[in-house]
Amino acid sequence: MELSGKVALVTGATSGIGRASAFRLAAEGAAIGVLGHDAHEVNDTVTALTAAGSKTVGLIADVAEEVAMEIAVNTLIAQFGRLDIVLANAGINGVWAPIDDLKPAEWDRTIAVNLRGTYLTLHYAVPHLKTQGAGSIVVISSINGTRTFTNAGATAYSATKAAQVAVVQHLALELARYRIRINAICPGGVVTNISESTVKRNQEEAAIPVVWPKGNIPLSDGLPCSADDIAETVLFLASERSRHITGTPIYVDGGQGLLI
Repeated sequence: MELSGKVALVTGATSGIGRASAFRLAAEGAAIGVLGHDAHEVNDTVTALTAAGSKTVGLIADVAEEVAMEIAVNTLIAQFGRLDIVLANAGINGVWAPIDDLKPAEWDRTIAVNLRGTYLTLHYAVPHLKTQGAGSIVVISSINGTRTFTNAGATAYSATKAAQVAVVQHLALELARYRIRINAICPGGVVTNISESTVKRNQEEAAIPVVWPKGNIPLSDGLPCSADDIAETVLFLASERSRHITGTPIYVDGGQGLLI
């Protein structure tokens, strides 16, 4: 129970990497702020965590909405009185389409959720980490936009993921004096449901044929990792085991991003 007494805010906590990480952090004793935009899904996750013996509170907010995020973080602090760990995980793939086909509103929505959402999460969470005199922030980025660029039409998505790493590296220096660490996880292929909400349009116009080695994830014979694999890395970065690591993107991709 190495996180006993700690409080964690997890955005996008109702599915995939966020949900797996919430359960993994809770298993080590952390109280969890479960943040999501769908009330039913938030309540389901809170119920499951509570049934497993964890302290938790549901927080309903669109991470791109300023007032909603301020209320959510304030609610978490009112419930538990502190904040020690932040997992900025909420994100969307958005629309993947050629740049002259991608609509401004589609671009704006991806930027709003993935990048503005990360900013608002940190904007409202960091003051409470400063109050504690320490803390760990983990941002879920991607190999897309940082190591690989072969998902045709994923310009907006890749831009947000590259920007998240830049934010992490910049803030590592800014926040170090407060003993707040911030790192990024850059997953490759992961078994989640995010692809179900991805809109792909006219990708063939932007695609360049790629010939992969047999099995495009070398470490696992082409199989993607699980959300639990990412959650283990989240736990490492959230805990004192990573106490001298900050400003670092960690690639959890089985070597996928090294093929290009």
